[in-house]
Amino acid sequence: MAKLLAGLRHAFAVDGPFGRLTDADRALLARLAAKVVARQMAGPAILFLESVRPLNYIGSQALVFLRPFLEPFFNPADTRRLAQILERRAGLRALVRAIEAAAAGEAR
Repeated sequence: MAKLLAGLRHAFAVDGPFGRLTDADRALLARLAAKVVARQMAGPAILFLESVRPLNYIGSQALVFLRPFLEPFFNPADTRRLAQILERRAGLRALVRAIEAAAAGEAR
């Protein structure tokens, strides 16, 4: 019975295969957020990301599909890691928070 309960406890877990965000993931999101804020696109980026939050997994798969076209312009390892971050429910929320934090730091 305990084994069954332990299995059911994780049956509806939403962390995905990659687990929780690591410090390296947060550093990547902070770098991306700094670039967004430097281009003065924090407001539109947050609005867009909040409006497509239910589609975060589809967006991550689009990033995987476009990776061959993005590799000449962006670091392939960062692009791959960003797609893995966006597959998680917490990934998009963390990106929005990173943009908000970078914009607040820029405003000071």
